[in-house]
Amino acid sequence: MTGSGPHLDADSVHVFLESAACSTFLDAALRVYESIRPNFPYPCFGVLVGRMQGDSARIQRVEFGRNVRATDSAALGEFSESIVPCFGAAYENPHRGYWCDSTDLLRILRDAELDGLDILGSIHLHPDWHNIDSPGGGSRLSEHPTRMDTYVFANTGWPINLICYLERRNCSMYHSWGAWTPRTGDPSNPRCDPLPVRLAVPAHARVHRTRTAVRSMEGP
Repeated sequence: MTGSGPHLDADSVHVFLESAACSTFLDAALRVYESIRPNFPYPCFGVLVGRMQGDSARIQRVEFGRNVRATDSAALGEFSESIVPCFGAAYENPHRGYWCDSTDLLRILRDAELDGLDILGSIHLHPDWHNIDSPGGGSRLSEHPTRMDTYVFANTGWPINLICYLERRNCSMYHSWGAWTPRTGDPSNPRCDPLPVRLAVPAHARVHRTRTAVRSMEGP
């Protein structure tokens, strides 16, 4: 949950998520989604690696680290002393929340630097909790941050934080994305601003479109 980064101007910066990074996270998120149960709200969390280029933040890959939320002394202290009193007893559940292992975070940083890239932020899963915990009712999540998310974004200081929302409808899975940056200001009242996010068209779709266009120009 630790990190640092500059505050972005939410009115000018756009987030571009490459298709490989998107697929990497979606594959992991879908596996976690199928394991989630009412008392086992397993998280799915990744680290965004890419490059800032002018007013564009290009996310080139998503890396994963071990979740030490239930074993790391700093994590245990943060949850018991700050998070549970502020956000409720639900966060006493060791399966709720994420704390990336510091050695894994250092590995991700070093690997990124070798490729001339940076850690730009985080990405995590929001499932359709209202269908899992209380079918037809209960609290609803989305690609928007919760109060807990806003707290985490402000404390890590990472400039870009993506939320992937997954919802099952009519035996199919659907997803939506939100990008957020923490707002500087009163630390006792953390807030965040939305960032425009663009998803790259997968390579196979681009090839299909090109071939279709060529056939169309060639005529019957």
